[in-house]
Amino acid sequence: MNRLLSIKGKLYNELKGDMLIWLIVALLAAFSLVAIYSSTETLAYKERGGNTEYYLIKHFIILAGGLCFTYICHLLYYMRYSIIAPLLLSAAIILLICTLCFAPEINGARRWLQIPGIGLSIQTSDFAKIALIIYLARSLAFKQDFIKDFSGAFVPILVPVLIVCGLIAPADLSNAVILFATCLVMMFIGRVHLKYITALLVLGIFMLAGIIAIGYLFPDFVRVETWMSRVNEFFNDPAGGYQIQQAKIAIAEGGWFGVGPGQSSQNNYLPSPYADYIYAIICEEYGALGGGVIIFLYLFLVIRCMRLVTKSPKTFGAMLAIGLCLSLVMQAFTHIAVSTHLVPVTGLTLPMVSMGGTSIVFTCISFGIILSVSKYIEAIKEQVDLKLVPN
Repeated sequence: MNRLLSIKGKLYNELKGDMLIWLIVALLAAFSLVAIYSSTETLAYKERGGNTEYYLIKHFIILAGGLCFTYICHLLYYMRYSIIAPLLLSAAIILLICTLCFAPEINGARRWLQIPGIGLSIQTSDFAKIALIIYLARSLAFKQDFIKDFSGAFVPILVPVLIVCGLIAPADLSNAVILFATCLVMMFIGRVHLKYITALLVLGIFMLAGIIAIGYLFPDFVRVETWMSRVNEFFNDPAGGYQIQQAKIAIAEGGWFGVGPGQSSQNNYLPSPYADYIYAIICEEYGALGGGVIIFLYLFLVIRCMRLVTKSPKTFGAMLAIGLCLSLVMQAFTHIAVSTHLVPVTGLTLPMVSMGGTSIVFTCISFGIILSVSKYIEAIKEQVDLKLVPN
C-alpha cells in the first residue's frame, strides 16, 4: 500500500496539470495498443509472414516517443508557444508548398514530405494544423483592440487561415475543412465580429470552388474525382460503398459487449482497419460499450478543456487549449461518423488511437500543449489556496 502511494506521489510530482486529461491520454493510448494488435493481423500475414508482433512493437515505439513529446511539451511554459507562433506558421506554409510541389504521390495524394538524409517522411498538414491554431490563438489574444475593424481582422487572422487551409485542401480536403471549422469556432469564442466570421466563411467557399475548378483543369494536382465519387456514393447509395458496408457489419457483429479482444473477423475485409476504420474494429471487439467509452473520452476532453477556458487568466491560454481540443475532437467524431455512415468517407484517423507516425506524434504534442496550459492554471490555484490557509 505504501509503495502504491509512493508511486502515485512520484507521478503527481512529475506529471503536472489536469490529471484527468492525463488519464484520457493514458486510456486512449491503451485502447490504441490493443486495437492495433487486433487490426493489423491481416496486414502482418500479407507483408510480414504472419509476424503479428511487428506492427504492435512498431506502434508501441512510436506511441512511447509521442508520449515523451507530450511530457516535454507540458513542461514548457505555454506562453513560449506564442513567441514562436509566427516562425511556426511561416515554416508550415513553406512545408505545405514543398509538399504540393515536390512530395511523391502516394495513394493518389501528395501529403508526405520526406526528410532528407534520414529516410523518414512527415505529413506536413499535421504540423500545419498545430502551427495555425497557435498563431490564431496568439492573434486573438493580443489583437483584441484591433480585430473589431476590417484591417485588424483580415490580415492577422483571415489571410493565414485561408492560406494554410488552401494549401492543405488539394491533397487532404477533410483535414482542411476540420481545421477551417476549428478556426471559425475559435474566432467566435475570441469575440471576432460575426460579419468577419461570415466573410471568412464566404471566402472559404469561394476558395473551395476555385480549388475544384483547378482540379478539373489539372486532375493530377487536385483530387476532385475522389471527392465527387465519395459524395455521390454517400447521397446515392443508402447502404454505402464496400468500405461502409464492412464497417457496419463490424459494428453490428459487436452488439453490446463485443466478440472479444483479438476476435475481429472484419479486419480481414475492411481496408485500413488499423487507421481509417479502427473505430469499427473497436466496436466489433468491445461492442457498443467499448465504442461508447471512446466517445465519452473525447467528450470528457472537451469538458476539461472548457474548464481551462473559464479558469485561464490569459486569453492566449484559453484559446490555445480550446483550439487544439476542438481540432482533435472534430477529427475524432468525423472518423466515428464515417464508420456509422453519417458523413461521406474522409480517410481521417482516430486521434491517439489509429496507427500512424506523424499523426500520433503531433496528437501527443497537442495534448502536451493543452497540459502545459492546465499546469499553469493548477499552479495559480495552488498559490491562491496557500494564501487562503491561515498561518
